[in-house]
Amino acid sequence: MAAKAWGGRFQQQTDSRVELFTESISFDHRLAQCDVRGSQAHARMLAATELISPAERDAIIAELDHILADIEAGKMEFQVSLEDIHMHIESALIENLGDVGRKLHTGRSRNDQVSTDLKLFVRDAIDQVDELLAEIQKAFVERSAADLDIIVPGYTHLQRAMPVQLVHYWLAYCEKFQRDRERLADCRKRVNINPLGCAAMAGTSLPIDRDMTTELLGFDQPAANSLDVSSDRDYLAEFVFALSLVATHLSSLAEEWILWFSTEFGFLKLPDAYTTGSSIMPQKRNPDVLELIRGKSARVIADVSQILILLKGLPLAYNRDLQEDKLAMFDAFDTTAASLELAAAIVRGAEIQQDVIESRLEDGFLDATALMEYLIKQGVPMRTAHGTVGSLVALCDEKECRLADLALADMQGVCDLIQEDVSQVLGTRNAVASLQSYGSGGRKPVEHQLSQWRDRLEIG
Repeated sequence: MAAKAWGGRFQQQTDSRVELFTESISFDHRLAQCDVRGSQAHARMLAATELISPAERDAIIAELDHILADIEAGKMEFQVSLEDIHMHIESALIENLGDVGRKLHTGRSRNDQVSTDLKLFVRDAIDQVDELLAEIQKAFVERSAADLDIIVPGYTHLQRAMPVQLVHYWLAYCEKFQRDRERLADCRKRVNINPLGCAAMAGTSLPIDRDMTTELLGFDQPAANSLDVSSDRDYLAEFVFALSLVATHLSSLAEEWILWFSTEFGFLKLPDAYTTGSSIMPQKRNPDVLELIRGKSARVIADVSQILILLKGLPLAYNRDLQEDKLAMFDAFDTTAASLELAAAIVRGAEIQQDVIESRLEDGFLDATALMEYLIKQGVPMRTAHGTVGSLVALCDEKECRLADLALADMQGVCDLIQEDVSQVLGTRNAVASLQSYGSGGRKPVEHQLSQWRDRLEIG
């Protein structure tokens, strides 16, 4: 059994059940690369402050590279008795370098070491998620040229409301994912504060140089309060919350496309590679990937609660409860990243069923609001115009026709301000053409926004 790094005052061996209960190597082995990066920076700083010699520094750095290579090659045998990845690496270092290896932990604690590793991991994870978010934005923008002439119903309450350019839908999701990217970038600022050198909770009397490790590890500045560092997991809660919004946006997209893929809508066809069949009904093509993106969002949302509940009762400085923070963070990151990767592929591969959309495009009085705004331009008060168009829609219900099919005399019987030029706003395409306000779903505003997105995402 490996000796405990903290076992000097203990007279009995740890109960094997306790070792199983308290180990974290089964999941925190993912921090190995971050742990080595942090330890190598720490070794360089120790040499610069003459707490170890240059030769000892070089030996430690080289051996850490060998240990990491063994871990990545699957050659290191993980032991619950060594608890976590940090002790596995330190134990291997000491086994190979003896007293030189024992010097690495000078001026630091596992508390600030763990926080440093976590911040390095989260910082890398934020950058990966940002790249994936950019990819799904590009997927929407790159397909927009082919979809630019397609008009679709816009919905509120899942009822037909007003017509818009299909690309308006695509850019709406680009906006959502852009807010996600901005949230993550803002979170990254608080992640990128260096905990290393705060030690257990009170700092150290040794002449360490925290500015040096800050620069070596690419942090913006050292953490200002050693007592805060050991207990601080705000950045994890914030990161996972940001991921939960990404997952929520993906779930919304999945829900919409599941509906659009149904026979009842028939707006799009999903690639075979991202659908599955039924074990009993041979005709089925099920949107299982989208359903699982929608379903897995629940896990990411629950991960936020797990971290917040974990933190809510903890006093300052380190408590072992914090070992459990990684499970929720890893799960949220893995789930969100996988969902984003598949969602981007689905966006790129989906086919719009334009003939199906156009066959029912004039259903649902999508031009009613355009008619109301026509009346407003004639000087009719908005609420009066609203009531007038409502009466005209009721008349259409009676006659079983569309607004564009009503005789001018019938319209004028309800409102004598309606003239022959009303035909210029009636019908779905005319209604879309009338949309001109900034950010609206008309052709010109959409083209303007699309151009801006191409520039922002550097798409030629």
